Order: sequence, then C-alpha cells, then structure tokens
Amino acid sequence: MPRLRFAYATLGRQLFTESRRPAVIRESPRAGWYVVAAVCVGAFMGQLDASIVTLALPSLDTSFHTGVAAVEWVSLVYLLVLVATVAIVGHLADAVGRKLLYVYGFATFTVGSVLCGFAPALWVLIVFRAVQAIGAAMLQANSVALIAEAMPGRDLPRGIGVQGTAQALGLALGPAIGGALIAAGGWRLIFFVNAPVGLVGIVLAWFLLPRSRSLRPRSEGNDVRGAVLLATSVALTLGVLSLENRADSGWEAGVFVLVAAVVSTIAFVRHERRQAAPLIDFGMLRRRRLSVGLVSGLVSFLLLFGVLLVVPYYLAATGTGSLGAGLQLAMLPAAIAITAPLAGRRAARHRTSRFTASGLVVIGVGLAVIAIRHDTAGLLLGLAITGIGMGVFVPANNAGVMAAAPAQRTGVVSGILNMTRGLGTALGVAVASLLYIAAAGNSNGPLTALNLSAAEHGITLTAGVLSLIAVATSLLVLAAGDEGTS
Repeated sequence: MPRLRFAYATLGRQLFTESRRPAVIRESPRAGWYVVAAVCVGAFMGQLDASIVTLALPSLDTSFHTGVAAVEWVSLVYLLVLVATVAIVGHLADAVGRKLLYVYGFATFTVGSVLCGFAPALWVLIVFRAVQAIGAAMLQANSVALIAEAMPGRDLPRGIGVQGTAQALGLALGPAIGGALIAAGGWRLIFFVNAPVGLVGIVLAWFLLPRSRSLRPRSEGNDVRGAVLLATSVALTLGVLSLENRADSGWEAGVFVLVAAVVSTIAFVRHERRQAAPLIDFGMLRRRRLSVGLVSGLVSFLLLFGVLLVVPYYLAATGTGSLGAGLQLAMLPAAIAITAPLAGRRAARHRTSRFTASGLVVIGVGLAVIAIRHDTAGLLLGLAITGIGMGVFVPANNAGVMAAAPAQRTGVVSGILNMTRGLGTALGVAVASLLYIAAAGNSNGPLTALNLSAAEHGITLTAGVLSLIAVATSLLVLAAGDEGTS
C-alpha cells in the first residue's frame, strides 16, 4: 500500500506539474521562437476549425433533418462557452501554470473534436462542441501570455505578428480545406482531422514551452462566484447580440435578455470590487495603455467581422457565386498573413501606439474604398487595404497590451484580450447586419433576396460607418500613448 500511494503521488505530481524543456531547447538562442512555433499550431488550428464548421452547417441541417435555428447552436454554443470562460481560464493559469493549461487545452480540444465526429444526434454534437470550446479557451487564454513571457521585449511584436499570421492562414485556408474534406468524407471528417494536428500540438507544447514564471500565489484562492457572474454576464451579452440578428426572436425576448445582462454585469463589477483577490482586477484597467488596447482590440474585430458579414451578402445580390465570393474574401486574410510578420518586426523598433493607430487608419481607408466602389476591383482593393491595416494593428496592439500587463497577471490579461475579440466578433455581426438592413430598407425578408440597388445602399452605409469607427478609435489610441499607467 505505501508503494501504491507513493506511485499515485508521483503520477499526480507529473500530471499537474509543468515539465522542464530539454537542455538543447532551453539553452538555444532561438528558444523564444520555438515557443512561437508551438503556439502557432494552436492558433492555426482554432481559426481553421471555426471556418470549417461554418461551412458545414448546411450539411448538418441535412444530416440531422432539422432547421437552421437548431443547427446554428453548433456555432453559437462554441462562441458562448469560449468567450464566457477564456478570462476565467487565464486567471487560473496565472496560479497553476500557463504551460500546464495550454497542454491540457490541446488535449481537451482534441478529445472534444473526436467526440464531435462520433456524435449520433445534434444535441450530442452541441454538447461536445461545448467541450471543444473549453479546450479552445485554454489555448487562447494562454497563447499571447506564453509568447510575452518567452520573447525578449524587442522581439515580442514580431512573435505576436507571426502568431497573427498563423491565425489568418487558418481563416483563409478553412473554406478550401473544409470544402475538400466535406466532399471527401462528409461533415464528420472536419472534426476527425483535428486529432492528428492536436497530437502534434500536444507534443510540441510539452517539449518547446517553458515552465511558467511570475505566477500569483495559489493561497490567493480562486474567485468562484466571480467566475460564475462573469460567465453569466458574457453569455447573456452574446445572447442579446444573437437575438438582434434573429427575425423570429421578438422584441420582448431581446429586452428580457438585455436587462438580465445589465443586472449580471453590475453584480459582477460590485462583487469584484469587494474581493481581495478578484478574478479581474479593475485596478489594472487604470493603466491607460492596457484599457485602451483592450477596447481597440474589440473594435478591430468588430470592423473585421462586420465587413466579412456584409461583403458576401452584397456579392450574392450581384449574382456572384459562392466560389467567386470566397476567392474575393480571401484577399483580406491573405493581406493580414503577409503584413503581420513584417509589421511586427517594424513595431519592435517604434512606439506601439503609433503602429496601432496607423493600422486603424489604414483599416478605415480600406473600408472607405469599399463604401465608395462596389465593382470587383474596388472590393479587392478595399479588402486588401483593410487586411494590411489589420496586419499592422494586431501585433502592435497585442504587444502593447501585454507590455502594460502586470507580470503576475499576463494569463488573465491574455484571456481578457481574447474575450474582447469574441465580443467584438459578435458585436460586428450585430452592428453590421442592423446597418445593412436599415440602409437596404428590408427588415423582414432574407438578406440574400435584396435587389442590387438595395444591396448597394446597404454596403455603402455599413462600410462607411465602420470606416468612421476605425478612425475615431485611432484617435483614442493616440491620446492614450504608450504609458503603462494613467
């Protein structure tokens, strides 16, 4: 019995203790770039999976003999769980270890993906998508924090730029790879393909990622009530944005969920202000560069997914097929993939606030081009300019946010950064769809049924307003500057 207890204790320590990297990796002058390489596998995998699943929704509709409203939950539950838990996971990682949760995040995501592939019913698939989202939260909450901890200050924007490139490539290649996989083996194959990639990611993370430094004391405890309130607040907020885009939801449901979201948010803020060791330390947000970086990160994803929503609907009104629309939209992530690593290298030598503000201005110019010109050349030019602006903005802004974060809170700040991206994504879809419908003058029929004139009004107003939002946010960034505190 003593030997058995000793064996269990030893196994427990190995499972819940971060492994030391091999000396050849640890002592290499390129050790930081090995960390970036390991993190990029997760970044690519997450974006690829998101775009592939969107492509599979019609197949799921047919396979499970159900309607669009039910199938939408395959995507919606993933977003809800991911955004609601990513900051919580980041807070936990700051105490138990960022590498540890990243490795287990890969394992959870991989197991969830395989279970999704075997799902016998739609409700089972939705449950396993929630499991997959928890794994994705463990990956995303720690990705930027791991790079920030491993890379020297001057190389940090470059490392984050490479990670942004991996995300853009996953987003760009998703439709092509997803279409091929669905054609070859059906929708289940898009989940099974994550298994070998996940195994590679687990091995790379185990051997290439360093053990965590600057952890907060575990004696501080975990704010369970705060975690529940935060998850409730975020889920209800996303619920409001989701209902805004459903014609069959009714205004009463929207008002009820909105009131519940406001009440839960107020309750969360009041609870956190009374805690000695809060889940989110609002004192951190007094650091001007940090708070403005989080806000501008949310706005950037609002702009990105706003344009990704309206352009396909406009192209549908022009009679452009899905293949042609996909090829045109690929211009945006392709421009991000080319620009991000180059901009990250330049941002390392200059003030990050100037780069983030410049990126937002370039995004605004690209959106203005889309608002003014709707022909193929104009759309391609506008999408390319918008992608270049995103490529300039993302590495500099992420580096600025992490540089302003306290050393023992990089995990939770990384989690909050990813949470704001999810909120920005949902907000972009909600705002862009409302603007597009208002300008087109069609609040009842499907957006794909608009005539060309109405679609032109829709894309002009939507892209124009988004352009103004981008420029206004750039002024906010410039006013904040690069100071770590206010």
